Amino acid sequence: DIMKLFKPIKESDASLRVKKIFQDIKKTRKIKLIPNFWRSLAHNPNTLERTWKNLKQIMKKGALDSVTKELIYVAVSITNSCEYCTRSHTYAAKKKGATEQMIKEMIDVVGLANQNNKLVEAYQIEVDKIYK
Repeated sequence: DIMKLFKPIKESDASLRVKKIFQDIKKTRKIKLIPNFWRSLAHNPNTLERTWKNLKQIMKKGALDSVTKELIYVAVSITNSCEYCTRSHTYAAKKKGATEQMIKEMIDVVGLANQNNKLVEAYQIEVDKIYK
């Protein structure tokens, strides 16, 4: 097992400021337990608060619906090899209505895009004038 730099902070051991953020996370996400990601960021309350505010702002429904945003998040997480984010946002996508088929198709798109991106870079393909 990999030695962790910081152990996630238990809710009961958190500062009042962190507890307030945790309560907002639980209320907003409709969950009972704070995930390890947030409990780990609690070591730096400024980072915890900033990250939570950014996530709430960006991931809320806008021009893109929340399922699409979650699937984009999963796609980027797969590309960046972040197992934690891939799993947590796949779970969130399913909770918001993503189907198994949607997730499988998204994974196919990620694979295709990564493959073709590497081919473009390897062949040093110039961007067509129509795309500029």
